[in-house]
Amino acid sequence: MTLFMPASSNDGLGVKIVTLAQPGGDNGDNNDNGSSEDLTSSVASLSMSADNGSAQATPRGSLTLLDAQGFPRALINAEEITAFRTALASTMLFRKRADVHEITVFGAGRQAYWHIRLALLLRGDAIKYLNIINRSFESGRVLLDRLWGGGGGRGAGEEHDGGGDGGGGVRLHRPDTKLVTPQHTEYHRYLKATVRASAAIFLTTPSLEPLFPAEYLTSVQGRRKGRYIAAIGSFTPQMIELHPDVLRQAVAPHHSHHHHKHARQGGAVVVDSLEACLRDAGEVVQARLDANEVVELGELVMLKRDAEKRRLEQERQRTQHRRQASGASVASAHSHKSGDSGVGVEVNDSAATPKGSEQHDGGLRDWLERGNVIYKSVGLGLMDVVVGGELVGLADRRGYGTQIENF
Repeated sequence: MTLFMPASSNDGLGVKIVTLAQPGGDNGDNNDNGSSEDLTSSVASLSMSADNGSAQATPRGSLTLLDAQGFPRALINAEEITAFRTALASTMLFRKRADVHEITVFGAGRQAYWHIRLALLLRGDAIKYLNIINRSFESGRVLLDRLWGGGGGRGAGEEHDGGGDGGGGVRLHRPDTKLVTPQHTEYHRYLKATVRASAAIFLTTPSLEPLFPAEYLTSVQGRRKGRYIAAIGSFTPQMIELHPDVLRQAVAPHHSHHHHKHARQGGAVVVDSLEACLRDAGEVVQARLDANEVVELGELVMLKRDAEKRRLEQERQRTQHRRQASGASVASAHSHKSGDSGVGVEVNDSAATPKGSEQHDGGLRDWLERGNVIYKSVGLGLMDVVVGGELVGLADRRGYGTQIENF
């Protein structure tokens, strides 16, 4: 499968051309373990080790950038930048979460690496536990070595003891890290407990089946905790990481009264592109969501900016009305002292405050910070062009890359 992704920004234009293996193809690593195969079939595709079909799921290709006049600006390998820019978008909402105590990542490829790395850079020692669930133990060890160097991972319940900077010059916080594979004797019990305990879950596999049963999150017990879930591995209508029932529950009408404690639902699934996800995202397609049940990440960013503007305006109005009220009280007191029959002016501060917008802003903030938030991404060419342009500018300033004069 070859994808052509052209896009333009204010500073230039570009096109990414990538080739991807068809999901579900034979990768030489068959498993006859029944339901374990269903839950983790796609994860093997992300293996980074050479002996089991390593980079099948990794996009092979390049990103070509042109300046505003159409002259060639840069040629970038697509493998790393695709994972990097995807993780940048996924962690925009993650960085604001109130609880990031325990995070879980499905997969062990480049997408998993960048999601873990950015999560640790953004939230640091607020992350106490990191769980990596992957079909191949060896590729999981490669991921851990890339993150921290020297050491490699151990089995479920054991801490990774490596240390390092993840190859980026900044030393990463190292939480208690567990690598889990289906070969573990109590894999299914551990999978259920891990998913339910997680404050954030990153799904980074090109799976054709849900990676865990919907009941883990849709049951009464599963709904008690608010979670941030980013599903970024699937990119066709046939591919799916998160069970459709989880998405259907997320967009179901919300009622304020429950017999059991439930985390807040936002009534929508957050996506990178409304049009692309309604067409190509397997979770969205198979859950049969419509345009009224998804909201773009960019729209939420704009809503946040608008909310901040409203907050500042409301503070300005309150200050102004307090001054007016203070002035009116002084005038009233002076009037009484001089024998005037005036009764002064009464100012109700609450009347100057649009409570509806305050409640809306507070509800939105509470959902994004503490509620159940699902983010689904299939990737945008614009993301490649913008992030690629920033990386090229950084490379220019630091003297990285190969310069070709008069090209």
